[in-house]
Amino acid sequence: MRTRPPYFAILAAVAMLAAFAVPRPSSGQSGDDPAVTILLRDFALQQAAIADNQTKIDAKIAEIAVDVGQARIFAARGK
Repeated sequence: MRTRPPYFAILAAVAMLAAFAVPRPSSGQSGDDPAVTILLRDFALQQAAIADNQTKIDAKIAEIAVDVGQARIFAARGK
């Protein structure tokens, strides 16, 4: 039976250090930074506005595609 390389032991040690190195909020702190909360809310609002604008753009492109199709039909009839 082959022995496992020392990489597994190193990986486990790094994982344990990372788990204990993460700072925990003290009992006096809520853990949420108000500035980060505001930024995340603004980001979510911007993403909603972008999605809404993309929907409007897609609708306009569909209308233009219909108009171009009709123009091609009328142009073909005129020949």
